[in-house]
Amino acid sequence: MEPLPERTAAYRSMMAGRAEVLRRELRQIFPCPSAFVWEMGCGHGHFLAAYAAAHPNEICIGIDIAGDRIARGLRKRDRARLANLHFLHAEARLFLEVLTPAMPISRTFILFPDPWPKSRHHKHRILKPDFLHQLAGRSQPAARLHFRTDFAPYFESASATLAADPRWEVRAEPWPFEQETVFQQRAPTYESASAVLRPAPSPVV
Repeated sequence: MEPLPERTAAYRSMMAGRAEVLRRELRQIFPCPSAFVWEMGCGHGHFLAAYAAAHPNEICIGIDIAGDRIARGLRKRDRARLANLHFLHAEARLFLEVLTPAMPISRTFILFPDPWPKSRHHKHRILKPDFLHQLAGRSQPAARLHFRTDFAPYFESASATLAADPRWEVRAEPWPFEQETVFQQRAPTYESASAVLRPAPSPVV
């Protein structure tokens, strides 16, 4: 069944409004061009708050689709007085869409994302070729991507997707920063993967 035209128009209007809010928030964070560390699905902000405290010279931005999680993250930031830490209520693909070349991502953390375990829901998993392509377009050269999950089938699927992507190279690198998230505390076991963004191919002259 085709969507009703008015519903499509309303949805587009809603997304345009959200995009404008994000652009306004990002302009406040970036008064001048700068790279930043991104955590997608930051939850209550435990990991990124610890990372920002340990890396005061790096701008850190966490996003989540749950507003109450963002509120808790902001309270952590304010209590710790971390001027380099920011939390935004946003969906990942829309966030990437509104970034400008003056805001390149240097490092991305995706920690314990929803694995969508049922086969019919696999299309909702975030680590898919289209997302990796969009992320590559918003990342600086040699940017890092760090992924961790406690669901082994998702780890295998995501690792295979990364290995097959010409833009990313899986690396056997040490995990860059350890700080338990709420999900990690609950996980009996988990697996981690890191990848680096390959240089863009030189244009054919």
